[in-house]
Amino acid sequence: MKKNSTSANSTAATIGYEAQLWQMADALRGSMDAAEYKHVALGLLFLKYISDAFEEQHAKLEAEKSQGANPEDPDEYRAQNIFWVPPEARWAHLKAHARQPTIGQLVDDAMAGIERDNPALKGVLSKDYARPALDKQRLGSLIDLISNIRVGDEASRAKDVLGRVYEYFLSQFASAEGKKGGEFYTPRGVVKLLRDDRALPRPRLRPLLRLLGHVRAIGGVHPRAR
Repeated sequence: MKKNSTSANSTAATIGYEAQLWQMADALRGSMDAAEYKHVALGLLFLKYISDAFEEQHAKLEAEKSQGANPEDPDEYRAQNIFWVPPEARWAHLKAHARQPTIGQLVDDAMAGIERDNPALKGVLSKDYARPALDKQRLGSLIDLISNIRVGDEASRAKDVLGRVYEYFLSQFASAEGKKGGEFYTPRGVVKLLRDDRALPRPRLRPLLRLLGHVRAIGGVHPRAR
C-alpha cells in the first residue's frame, strides 16, 4: 500500500526521507560547488533547528501569558537552554520573503541578529548569503523546501530528525567532494550530540558546531575557542 507523502508540518522521518530531501536540495544546487553549497544548506538547516525550538517555546509562553509569561522576553528562553531568536531572524519572516530579491541579505541579517543576541554563537554562523554569486531564486527555493520539515521541536528531537538529515547530507557532500570518512566529518559524533542534547545546551554547543562544519563560515570567520 502506498504511504502518504510527508506533510508540510510532519515530524516523521520515514524510510527514504533523508534521501528524498537530499535529492530535492541537491537539485537546487545547480552548478554551485558542493563545498560551497554545503555551508549554504547546512547553515539554513541549523537556523531552522534553532527557530523550531524557539517557536515551540514561544507558543507555550503565549498560552501562559495570563500567568505572567512573556513570550518576547529572551530570558524566558535562556532559562530553558533555548536560543532567543529576534523577530528579523524568525523562520516565518524568512519564508514570507523567500521570493524577494533581497532574501540573501535577509538571511545574513538573521544570522547576524542571532549572533548578536546569543554570545555563544558569536562568529560562528555563515553570513555570506547576499553575495552576488549565490542565486537568490535557488536560495528562496531552498528556504521553501526546508520550511516543509520540522527539525528542532520536541517531537522532532525525539525522532532525531536533524541528526538523520545532517548525517545523510554530510555523507552526500563528502561523496560529491570526493572525500572519505574522517577527511570530511564524524557523523556518529554529530548524531550522538544531537540525540543527547535538549535544544543545544551551551556546554555542548561549540564541539557540535565544529563537527557540523560551522567553525568556518563561508567568509572564513572562525569562532573564538574558549
